[in-house]
Amino acid sequence: MVDIVNAALANPINRSILQRLPMLGLKDAWLVAGSVFQSYWNVLSGRPATEGIKDYDIFYFDDADLSYAAEDAAIQRAQMVFADLDALIDLKNQARVHLWYRDRFGGNYPPVARAAEAIGRFQIRCTCVGLRPQSDGSLELHAPFGLAELTRGELVANAHCPSMKGVSAKAESYRQRWPWLTIVPVDRES
Repeated sequence: MVDIVNAALANPINRSILQRLPMLGLKDAWLVAGSVFQSYWNVLSGRPATEGIKDYDIFYFDDADLSYAAEDAAIQRAQMVFADLDALIDLKNQARVHLWYRDRFGGNYPPVARAAEAIGRFQIRCTCVGLRPQSDGSLELHAPFGLAELTRGELVANAHCPSMKGVSAKAESYRQRWPWLTIVPVDRES
């Protein structure tokens, strides 16, 4: 069986991001979501690890300054650190998501206390994954719902996501790219 960390590292963009992430000086910084799970599905499918990944999401948590100006300064640093990568890097301070989420996605987004908590709020449970570099050079994996659904390709709606608008379309878009995935219907009686 393919290991998710090794599959993520088979993507040279992920590898570069994870090596350079500490250079940003951000608190609680993680490479999350599509760049991790899509690399894994690509490797499982025998495809290049980078195939079809549109962006690389980085979450961090810094509640010392919730202004957009502070987040934008971090975004500008990231653009410099990752300038040579042929990738769209999307950096977000998870300490301030609750300030803009309703306007963008609808629904309430309760504040989080750390970035890992936000990783558990993606619409599809198996996509809730993140990697964080450790001081000893290793990587910490965070997968709040485990890895079984990811490995089996089961797309299950995440009840912890504040907005389920568009979840069916998102699941179907994944299945279009990886036809072996299955969409698990929501049990309406639970």
